[in-house]
Amino acid sequence: MLIGIDVGGTYTDGVLFSDGAVLQSVKRPTNENNLTKTLLAVLDELLVCGRKDQIKRVVLGTTLVTNLLATGRGERTALLLLPGSGLPYSSYRISPDTFFLKGSVDFRGREIERPESKEIEAVLHKIEREGIERVAVAGKFSSRNNRHEMLIREIALTRYPHMDVCISSEITGRLNFPRRAVTTYYTAMTIREWGRFADEIETAISARIPNSELHILKADGGTTTLEASRKRPCETVFSGPAASTMGTVALTGDSLNSVMVDIGGTTSDICLLIEGQPLYASRGAVIKGRLTHINSFAVNSIALGGDSVIYDESGNLRVGPMRLGPAACLGGDAPTVTDAFNILKGLNIGDMEASKRKLKTVARPRGESPEELGAKVADHVVKMLKDSIQYMFGLWEDEPAYKVWEVVNRKKFVPQRIIGIGAAAQAIVPMLAEELKVSYFLHRYSPVANALGAAVARPTLSVQVHVDTQNKTYSVSPGGFCGAIDGRNYQMGDAIDLARKHLKEISQERGLSDYADEGRVYLEEQFNIIRGMGLAGKLFDVGIQIAPGFIREYNGVAE
Repeated sequence: MLIGIDVGGTYTDGVLFSDGAVLQSVKRPTNENNLTKTLLAVLDELLVCGRKDQIKRVVLGTTLVTNLLATGRGERTALLLLPGSGLPYSSYRISPDTFFLKGSVDFRGREIERPESKEIEAVLHKIEREGIERVAVAGKFSSRNNRHEMLIREIALTRYPHMDVCISSEITGRLNFPRRAVTTYYTAMTIREWGRFADEIETAISARIPNSELHILKADGGTTTLEASRKRPCETVFSGPAASTMGTVALTGDSLNSVMVDIGGTTSDICLLIEGQPLYASRGAVIKGRLTHINSFAVNSIALGGDSVIYDESGNLRVGPMRLGPAACLGGDAPTVTDAFNILKGLNIGDMEASKRKLKTVARPRGESPEELGAKVADHVVKMLKDSIQYMFGLWEDEPAYKVWEVVNRKKFVPQRIIGIGAAAQAIVPMLAEELKVSYFLHRYSPVANALGAAVARPTLSVQVHVDTQNKTYSVSPGGFCGAIDGRNYQMGDAIDLARKHLKEISQERGLSDYADEGRVYLEEQFNIIRGMGLAGKLFDVGIQIAPGFIREYNGVAE
């Protein structure tokens, strides 16, 4: 048996899944002030229907990191950069508490300038006096040689052991320095809160189902163990859209070109499926307008959901973006999108009279009936979703996978259908599909598809290896490990074997070894180093990954 729970901004969904069937599903309002309590309440309700000793794995998706970053509630965090030569310091507008230090290495990991201990100590002293306890350290090309970053961390933790210090080479070893710095900065900002949440949830779940594996859903639609997530909490950002996307693929299981629309209580997420596979953001997730090294789907979220409030502003109809609680039909105080569709479509959700009563408060001053107002709200909602989809196509067209599809198929990409996810999708998606002149897909488990997607997602892991045969060295990302090689007659095959070896080792270290043998090479690059008239060495870059997908046991879900 498997359990998937997705803690959304408005609702928390959970499913108990076994032998191709959803045995139980739960949807409860999310208590934003106590996500752990909400999550455990849903878990307890699911456990009533299943034997605890048969629960093999629990996968959680949570908005904790997303909320911390989106609301600006992350603690003050210092960013120590070692940029070396190149861009001016003014280019790195990441943190208001950014400090620049001496010390640099080149793209092959050779030291160009030594860091100065006195300068490091002076900066750390200033940070400590400012009351800052979280520090992110990022050096240019530190993924090729991380000794400078490690030196700074050692000095920091020796003098100020109460600080949390994250170094970029251990968070993500990819080369783009600004993105690596941003990713490390947000990791340091959230690592302490995530650690507290992990402690609470681990203790509570171990007490209930001690022999079950506990995984966390990531932004790329894969899972990682709770223990591994402690070092990289930022990978869990946007796990909500990831859960919905994986749930969409789990429910459809075909190869049509589709647009997924997940209509939640406060927001709607939009994602593209090309021949049944989700489109990824090739440049990484964007957090607060900054690109990161976090792998994620190419998803957009708009402030429109079933609980979005309806109101009149100087004669103009407004829908959202605020949410003031549940829909009036479910006990809320303000008319919402759900109330409008409840009256327009006769959905019989909750208290129909309450929907009509609250809609009248907006409709009457406008000289309209609740039904006429409901029709205008529906048109407004459909237009907002349509505009957002068209906006996203403008971005998706720049993704390599999108361009490749058009080149291979020699025609313009056109979606064949809309897939509705979320409780409000049943009412809204048919109208949206009609407007876009495509078919639509709704499943009986559409309201909890996100939880199903979490339950059946498999672990993911990506490892990159850089080999320099002239220096007889190699480096591994993530982790920042560096080692030596025998440079004699080194070939691409040797580099691939080395990458596979480290994929297995890191998988085992993180408790993800079940899928390590399924690692696929996605990057093979070789550059020759010429000195004088001869070949002085070679540079190899190899990337290998356990790609997103479903666990082996999953073969679809019964209707």
